[in-house]
Amino acid sequence: MGKKMKASLGKLQSRQYGLKDAVELVRQTAYAKFDESVDMALRLGVDPKRSDQMVRGTTVLPHGTGKKLRILVFAKGEKEQEARAAGADHVGAEDLIEKIKGGWMEFDQAIATPDLMGAVGKLGKLLGPRGLMPNPKAGTVTFEIAKAMAEIRKGRVEYKVEKAGIVHVSIGKVSFEAQRLYENAHSILESVMKARPASCKGRYLMSATLSSTMGPGIRLDTVAIAKEWS
Repeated sequence: MGKKMKASLGKLQSRQYGLKDAVELVRQTAYAKFDESVDMALRLGVDPKRSDQMVRGTTVLPHGTGKKLRILVFAKGEKEQEARAAGADHVGAEDLIEKIKGGWMEFDQAIATPDLMGAVGKLGKLLGPRGLMPNPKAGTVTFEIAKAMAEIRKGRVEYKVEKAGIVHVSIGKVSFEAQRLYENAHSILESVMKARPASCKGRYLMSATLSSTMGPGIRLDTVAIAKEWS
């Protein structure tokens, strides 16, 4: 463990923190020379293997993620022109599908028109694990291309529980003001807590942490969070 990480750990106590305190600490414990991302990890008491316990959704972060997202759009004809006019970074159909099959992945979000999902669906094994597969529930399978792109740029994020029952979401950058990070984090927590499956019995939020890219994990007070959305 390096000196900087030891110094960061020295600022933490062996306890859970309220969200506002945790946001302050995550900014204080970041030590990299670049503007680190701030990430939230939530471990849920669900079994992702059961379809009735799959937790996924989208929410708009009030202050965005601080990242410049590269948007790819699968579209043809008029919708292709709409995507280009709206400023999509990459637009195409079969040409992009073949490019991705060859290993190209230089984009952060993908949108597709419904008529192309038959072909785009063949990329499921490549895009799915990376969270890049267009999905109707996430609003990324749509004919309203410009609207979907605008929402993504405003800060819409998608989350999905992983095999281990964990949800990972980026909530901004260390350079954000603490209040902005707090409001973004609060938005994620509210969405995930309200997405609790009806079949989930017992404790839903098992643990929660905030951390910067290089910094230590800061444990959140899960009892207080559960009480707020009970």
